[in-house]
Amino acid sequence: MQWYVGEQPGQIPGNLVPPYYWWEAGAFMGVLIDYYYFTLDDTYNDIVTQAMLFQVGPNDDYMPPNQTKTEGNDDQSFWGMAAMSAAEQKFPNPPADQPQWLALAQAVFNSQALRWDTTTCNGGLRWQIFTFNDGYNYKNTISNGCFFNLASRLAVYTGNSTYADWANKAYDWVFTVGLGSPDYNFYDGTDALAGCTSIDHLQWTYNAGVFLLGAANMYNFVRMLRMDFASYDG
Repeated sequence: MQWYVGEQPGQIPGNLVPPYYWWEAGAFMGVLIDYYYFTLDDTYNDIVTQAMLFQVGPNDDYMPPNQTKTEGNDDQSFWGMAAMSAAEQKFPNPPADQPQWLALAQAVFNSQALRWDTTTCNGGLRWQIFTFNDGYNYKNTISNGCFFNLASRLAVYTGNSTYADWANKAYDWVFTVGLGSPDYNFYDGTDALAGCTSIDHLQWTYNAGVFLLGAANMYNFVRMLRMDFASYDG
């Protein structure tokens, strides 16, 4: 916690001290949500709620204007996944006049589903959201993996198969273009301007991590469907 000063006077709630990035602050909040779930120690709950609400942006979708120059789909996703964890783990919801955790996770998903780009490579999310940022023409695994992760978890949490359809679409796209290998290696990304024919084979563990959790949730979603069918059939 010594790296977090956002709750102090004159500081910005939700930001970590340099050199840590905004997306890492989102992951940091997710860790504190997990901490409460496993320990029931609510020491940091007010800090988490303050930070998670301060960074939502004007449309309650984790698109704060002060991050426009650097925010990519993956950055936004880390805050969305933290909100999803809060919903799943029953972290105390904000006051009724504030956006709730599930709604925030859904808003991130909805904004990214609209960015699914079929103009190049038959789909996929670009790394960057805005055309003026470096990396806009790069389609990377972490952005698409986080989208898959969030969609699969929303499918389980809500029972809505539309989320599962999107999860399947994202998963299939990653493997079709070669960002995921048959033996489940996950590579960094690919160039949209080259038709996603050239793969950067650099590997990061968080790419595998977001797919592991997403795949586990898709397994649970299919099991839920089978149980519902068996109950109906019986």
